[in-house]
Amino acid sequence: MTPPVSVSPAFLATAIDAVVRAGDMQMARFGTAMRVDRKSAIDIVTEVDVAIEHMFRALIDARFPDHDVLAEELGAGTRPDATHRWIFDPIDGTTNFAHGVPIFCASLALEIDGQVEVGAVYDPNRRELFTAERGVGAWLNGAPLRVSPSASMIEGLLVTGFPYNVHEELDEVVALFRDFVGQARAIRRLGSAAIDLCWLAAGRMDGFWEAGLKPWDAAAAALLVTEAGGRVTAFDGAPWAPASPTIVASNGLLHDRMLETLAAARARSPKRTI
Repeated sequence: MTPPVSVSPAFLATAIDAVVRAGDMQMARFGTAMRVDRKSAIDIVTEVDVAIEHMFRALIDARFPDHDVLAEELGAGTRPDATHRWIFDPIDGTTNFAHGVPIFCASLALEIDGQVEVGAVYDPNRRELFTAERGVGAWLNGAPLRVSPSASMIEGLLVTGFPYNVHEELDEVVALFRDFVGQARAIRRLGSAAIDLCWLAAGRMDGFWEAGLKPWDAAAAALLVTEAGGRVTAFDGAPWAPASPTIVASNGLLHDRMLETLAAARARSPKRTI
């Protein structure tokens, strides 16, 4: 990993401003009637997702007109050669949001020369602001974060999510879930990868795995995990990057065992995404 670069304080301030604004917009519409469209059989988008993303793009255009944006609803920006790229999810947990389930957040990372340097995730229901700077640390509402000390799988509380193609790969996804259920104390399925990873960074969870995520789902929260002392890789143990198709994160102590479980699952179904 490359050493930390000098990062302007304005970048973290902007990240915080953006996700808190997004959270305010989420809560203003949460539980009200809204337009919901389908992107696929089970992947949805609300009018609130789109409105928040428009707000964010206008914010970046005003403050950093030479920066690029990659975000969930409107895709890549217009500056692909920019050295700075913001990776934004206006609502991580849209299905929860649309169904009135209070587990969702806004997630934002800043990538400089291909390396995530700043991350912010805001959970407006619990008023929890998670922030991180590479090489500096991770915080929850200003207090330093540290991953859990759980040293064995039977002590572990794991968390996961299912990919949007789960109906096509149901047997493999359920078999892998069963593999982890047979080892861990318990497993949770919250519906927001960013919150899953933030809670891992905060020591509430001990391990996380998921396939099929997009850069905006995990870029910010993965930085929180590593800055809180955890470990993040792809399913095969390779270094993780926002474009990686799989992610496994842990407190570090459970990581090798999780990778062994994932390797066994891949051996059963080598052509699948697991």
